[in-house]
Amino acid sequence: MKKSDFLANRLKEIFLNGYWIANTNYRDQLEKITWQQAIHQVENLNTIAALTYHINYYLAGILTVFNCGLLEIKDQYSFDLPPIHSEADWNKLASELFDNASVFAIAVEKMPDEKLDEIFVNEKYGTYLRNLEAVIEHSYYHLGQIVLIKKLILAAGK
Repeated sequence: MKKSDFLANRLKEIFLNGYWIANTNYRDQLEKITWQQAIHQVENLNTIAALTYHINYYLAGILTVFNCGLLEIKDQYSFDLPPIHSEADWNKLASELFDNASVFAIAVEKMPDEKLDEIFVNEKYGTYLRNLEAVIEHSYYHLGQIVLIKKLILAAGK
């Protein structure tokens, strides 16, 4: 199996249809939440909507690199979630994440393995492989937060 196929499969597992590592995925967690739960603030934790936006922000930004080579995202903007006032707003955000995750996984799948060893935008960012592994690790980290926050919200009867 090519490395890029392996990475693409991991991305599909975490976002769309896998249960191998975490026994859940983003689609499974996010499709079962109401918009009110998504924006519900538990103490000083990020909301589920903010975490969803955050992960999607990075996927979209890296997809831009895949398509044209420009890295235009900034960490300082990664939690600038637009207001969510309805189920439609929440569904749009979740759908954007699933769509970007699917396109992202397909782009990785199509990458020749040699590309994985190339510098990602600038030498200070390391290789494509390092960045793809970081996306996976970062996504699992925030998926864990979403699962825990969701449990707290449900335990509070929200």
